[in-house]
Amino acid sequence: MAERPVGVVGAGYVGLTTAACLAHLGHRVTCTEIDESKVDKLGRGEVPISEPGLAELVAEGLGTGRLRFTTSAAGLRDAEVVFVCVPTPMGERGEADLSALESALRDLGARLAPGTVLVLKSTVPVGTTARVPELTGRDDLPAVSNPEFLREGFAVRDFLEPDRIVLGGDQGLDRVAALYTALDAPVIRTNAASAELGKYASNAFLALKLSYANELAELCEQVGADVRQVTTTMGLDDRIGPAFLRPGPGWGGSCLPKDVAALRRSASDRGLRFGLLRAAERTNTAQHERIVGKVQELLTGSPYGSPAGARIGLLGLTFKAGTDDLRDSPALAIAARLAARGAVLTGYDPAVPAARGGPLADVHVVDDPLLVAKDAAALVVLTEWPEFRELDWAQLAQLAERPAVVDTRNLLDAERLAGHGFTCRGLGVPIG
Repeated sequence: MAERPVGVVGAGYVGLTTAACLAHLGHRVTCTEIDESKVDKLGRGEVPISEPGLAELVAEGLGTGRLRFTTSAAGLRDAEVVFVCVPTPMGERGEADLSALESALRDLGARLAPGTVLVLKSTVPVGTTARVPELTGRDDLPAVSNPEFLREGFAVRDFLEPDRIVLGGDQGLDRVAALYTALDAPVIRTNAASAELGKYASNAFLALKLSYANELAELCEQVGADVRQVTTTMGLDDRIGPAFLRPGPGWGGSCLPKDVAALRRSASDRGLRFGLLRAAERTNTAQHERIVGKVQELLTGSPYGSPAGARIGLLGLTFKAGTDDLRDSPALAIAARLAARGAVLTGYDPAVPAARGGPLADVHVVDDPLLVAKDAAALVVLTEWPEFRELDWAQLAQLAERPAVVDTRNLLDAERLAGHGFTCRGLGVPIG
């Protein structure tokens, strides 16, 4: 595959993964970032993101000279294709905040050579790609929507072994597709609106499945069914599939909450209600309260009993295993509810250093899971880290004031824990 000069705007999660992986594929990549300290660190191979394989690819790119980092967008002048990978967070009304994207496009309009293809990899509302000429002030920069489908914890693998590559636009698609020729994946060529909506539709559907699984788990508890067997039965139907049918404390992270809200807002702006998305969001919020009720019931015998003064240990703080991302973590939403009712919280997560403050203001974070159990009236598993299965549960039982655990991920072996004296409560599973 021929080496192509490529630019990437933004060295966040998506931008850094895109830059490192494109350099790995043999292209010459210039990645621009406005944060000078981040650029300095990346230039030394220091990667601030906990993502398997990413640091190695950055080191490889720096070593071969195919990857460089700069604060100056002037370095993109020679790029044939420029990927825009800036944040599009949730705005006050649920809409996507495009201020960073619009600023980046205005700056690029003043710097890029005629004919440079602008690729929007950021998740953007339908119609954004069509606005590129307006935002850049140029009509000689072809615009392509190329949404990312990167899962945190699997981003490098998802980039290099994608399920699909989606390209939306009128011009420039061939040049963007040529960058991916080394990858074995179907390439969907469509218009920009379909590509943009395809990303939102995918994430929103995953949120719907998760909310469905959580409501199903509650029904299983009421009728004596086992949600694990129910979802296994469902998942063997290839029209449904097994993914995203495991109940948990709720869905969160940097993508699903904002993308569901943005899609719902986009529909609302066009006079559509999209009641399914509203229901999924309500179910997700209710799931946080439901988990709190389970903890309160374990402590007091009633789901409405007060946890005030109780010491509670939290195992897991990130929104899912395999990442250090705390954004919109259901673990922190549940912690905030417990803390507001007077519980004293200690937390441990293998990806989160011991600290307190910021998003962790409600939790005293420690660096040893044994400290979480010390004098605890209950433990709560909130993130599905595999290593939690292998903890010394006999010692945890001895350290706890009362050996009791709410397993919101159905991660643990309840029979094994019972052998150490633990009372264990999962989601959607019969009480043993």
